[in-house]
Amino acid sequence: MKVHIVNHSNHPLPRYETELSAGMDLRACLEAPVTLNPLQRYLVPTGLFIELPAGFEAQVRPRSGLAIKHGISLVNSPGTIDADYRGEIKIIMINLSDAPFTIRDGDRIAQMVISSHERIHWSEVESLSDTSRGAGGFGHSGSN
Repeated sequence: MKVHIVNHSNHPLPRYETELSAGMDLRACLEAPVTLNPLQRYLVPTGLFIELPAGFEAQVRPRSGLAIKHGISLVNSPGTIDADYRGEIKIIMINLSDAPFTIRDGDRIAQMVISSHERIHWSEVESLSDTSRGAGGFGHSGSN
């Protein structure tokens, strides 16, 4: 599948790092470094603009290395970029650690997965079919 992309950053286009990778790394596009203090959020620009085909979305997810090494995550994870959005991709990062963390231009800050999705039409009914689980949730399916 081909996806139109405009790159206003000085960095290469996102790419799959291995043959079986699902996500592509997104890089910060910053004029100056930004330091996130503990529990601080910041909207990080990427300089990228995409045009997805109908029936697809881009999911933006945290990078596991940043999470385990530095406590850095994304506030709305996964974030969704809809096919009709034409603005710049920006990443809402948060520092969940107890130490400041500095983001620099070109740093890999998130990963993006392109995924297809279905649109549904509701069918309003009076009741739902029975299952062995029923209404059980939040740990109901087992302890392990």
